[in-house]
Amino acid sequence: MVALVLSFVIAMGGFGGIIAYGKRRPVGAPLSWGQAMVAATLGFALMFWAYGVVPHQWLTYAGNELSWRPDKILVGPKLPFSGSEGAFEYFLPFTLNYENLNHIGAVVIYGLFLGMHVAIWAIWQDRAKQKPVELTSGYGRPLVKQG
Repeated sequence: MVALVLSFVIAMGGFGGIIAYGKRRPVGAPLSWGQAMVAATLGFALMFWAYGVVPHQWLTYAGNELSWRPDKILVGPKLPFSGSEGAFEYFLPFTLNYENLNHIGAVVIYGLFLGMHVAIWAIWQDRAKQKPVELTSGYGRPLVKQG
């Protein structure tokens, strides 16, 4: 559990560091070859961490500590029918075991980081856009243009 949480915190710190650096770096500033190589290396390391290490730690945690194995059935047909389970479980056309939940969790992690990845690109690209300035009166109300 500690490895999973720590790997997730490191990934979030990496994404937060990119946002903080993007706010500090002037738009259109020249980039040297060395700076580009360091940025590419850090970008690759963050992608490796987010798409490789964090899902691996989740799969390891769920498989070992939670014991989410294929033989641990969550819902599905249990043969032979003993009558203690409901008819829904008996006639269900598929079996959902805990290993399936394990892999669904990994897909959710991938989706979360992919969404954050795209959001970081959008934030970085929109740094140059100026926010519209709304003029207000001394009372805090927006000024209306008098025609």
